[in-house]
Amino acid sequence: MQNTILQGDCATILTTLPSGSVDFIFADPPYFMQTQGELLRVGGAKFAGVAEEWDKFKDFTHYDSFSQAWLAECRRVLKTNGSICVIGSFQNIYRLGALMQDLGFWVINDIIWAKSNPVPNFNGTRLCNAHETLLWCAKDKKASFTFNYKTLKALNGGKQEKSIWEIPLCVGAERLKDSKGQKLHPTQKPERLLEKLLLMATKPGDLVLDPFVGTGTTGAVAKRLGRNFLGIEKDSHYIRAALARITSTPIKMDAFSRLECEKKPPKVPMKTLVDSGYLLVGQALCSPSGVEQCQILPSGQVQDSSGAVLSIHKMSAKLLNKINHNGWDYFYTHHKGQFIPLNDLRYLYAEGNNAKC
Repeated sequence: MQNTILQGDCATILTTLPSGSVDFIFADPPYFMQTQGELLRVGGAKFAGVAEEWDKFKDFTHYDSFSQAWLAECRRVLKTNGSICVIGSFQNIYRLGALMQDLGFWVINDIIWAKSNPVPNFNGTRLCNAHETLLWCAKDKKASFTFNYKTLKALNGGKQEKSIWEIPLCVGAERLKDSKGQKLHPTQKPERLLEKLLLMATKPGDLVLDPFVGTGTTGAVAKRLGRNFLGIEKDSHYIRAALARITSTPIKMDAFSRLECEKKPPKVPMKTLVDSGYLLVGQALCSPSGVEQCQILPSGQVQDSSGAVLSIHKMSAKLLNKINHNGWDYFYTHHKGQFIPLNDLRYLYAEGNNAKC
């Protein structure tokens, strides 16, 4: 059962799903905001916030009981190598984190969603709450899990991705509206947030579960990225809107969603490139800016102006004053009139000779 939304209470519906059937779970449960009275914007208009019935609980005991029930079922349906990401605010995330640890989940990371356009604190009685926290967890301490490190690094300009993500609130055309032009759901999440999570923790064809569908952001992004989706939602009004949104979303897979960054490079030694004519003896290897750094030897090693003969890895480490460095990622060279990364040549060789990765 996939690519559909099941209507009903999430804890009850979850009991009908097979154990170990889901690759990734994104859960955006009620925050139990505990707001009292009316909040007014600076101009005097009423701020709705989260005033829905589904966010109301008698007390912490009832909220914890509700949370433990659906979290326990999520852990049961999660595959051994799957992971779950739960989002919350200061009102509920610490309670959820404690429950998850008590149930056996293992915290991989907490992620801060820093809102670049947060709702201000209208009364001026506390700090503007400009972030939400996501708990990314594996099924248990020993479980493996998908982490597309290279993909996130590539999306971050070649730098290691950090645990603070600055993403604006959902606004404009992306925000679903009702017939009166008002926001359809008070806590609709931005697609950029879900896109980053799914690119981080899923593979093409994986089954993504969202036990609190709302307006269907998870399903829409999962479909667009070539993942399968299963949702649970109580409100038929939200279900209709979510299904319409998901149905109208096209599949648009690219190199990132296909995880091409995660593929292991072909095993092609430098000497093979020399022997096959892709590189020439005496040819210069350059820095990314085009400065000649060393010359290629018949052995596949390289020699710099000081006479040092090293592998491309040790030579790049020497030039960058590092202990270790991957020479494939540093050097550039000229090939058929183009200035290209040295790394491209081993892919060209592999494509032409069916080399195994």
